[in-house]
Amino acid sequence: MSRPPASWCAKLSSIIVTGGSRGLGLGIASKLAAAGYQVITIARKAGDQLNVAMEVARANDHGSLRFRSADLADIAAIPDLVRSLKKEFGCLHGLVNNAGIGTSGLLANMHDSQIERLLRLNVQSPITLTKYLVRSMMAQGGGRVVNLASIVGSTGYKGLAAYSASKAAMIGFTRSLAREVGPLGINVNAVAPGFIDTDMTHGLRSAQREQIVARSALRRLAEVDDVAGAVEFLLSDAARNITGTVMTVDAGGTA
Repeated sequence: MSRPPASWCAKLSSIIVTGGSRGLGLGIASKLAAAGYQVITIARKAGDQLNVAMEVARANDHGSLRFRSADLADIAAIPDLVRSLKKEFGCLHGLVNNAGIGTSGLLANMHDSQIERLLRLNVQSPITLTKYLVRSMMAQGGGRVVNLASIVGSTGYKGLAAYSASKAAMIGFTRSLAREVGPLGINVNAVAPGFIDTDMTHGLRSAQREQIVARSALRRLAEVDDVAGAVEFLLSDAARNITGTVMTVDAGGTA
């Protein structure tokens, strides 16, 4: 287990994880809490899964898992959200931009409002949230940002044109921001999952799932914990000289 970085803050290293109430985001938040971080998950509401995870984290002698409600689609409210988080938790060491939506469908048939909502949540919101949190990291003398991208940001996928565009945007954002803030001690990286072994992929037709598995070099799907492990590594001291990179976690599907 990689340890949290030696903090330039007096408090336990605090990490913001957006979209951390379920699925991949919850897996990331839970793993970070178990690794000793103070994790603050942001989502519109906490569900049963997150409530159980917070109970588990309370038994952990090292880290913690908290929840704060916010609608990240409300871009104008983000500055106040960051101010309140800083006031409550003090030094914020890291940000994991995981929240987003995966609206699918052929672009020609997609309603304009769906495209606008997807780009607002998947691109504009994380960029704006990062802007305000990076300001704090600059004042602190360092920090970490990890953006959740996707292999479709570089490979493309039929029926995911808008979604793929949003993930490609996050890859470009990651590489450019890494150059902007690197001299200030802030590392910025992305993790690009492929098809993950979750309820969503279990819902695929058997033939589809088998085809995806057969294309992967390891003949299996990656799991949520694999992606969470990559995020944990990029937040740790072990990754202090890694920035501007995209770490692919897809069991060799794009090898």
